Amino acid sequence: MTEEDSPSISRPQRRLLRRIYNGRTVPIIADGRPFLTYKDASQYLQSLAPEARDAVYAQMKGEEQ
Repeated sequence: MTEEDSPSISRPQRRLLRRIYNGRTVPIIADGRPFLTYKDASQYLQSLAPEARDAVYAQMKGEEQ
């Protein structure tokens, strides 16, 4: 298994997700699902294939307010 195929998200992605979801009261909708906490978002991202993970992460990042 290469780093590219790893099921974990990168450190910069984890840091941004923590910042996005810290104290959030309105969920972020990504991939048709609502995410209110960092834990829910990171678990979902880790369950995806690398290409899908990048697409959903981009949606979450774009929804940041």
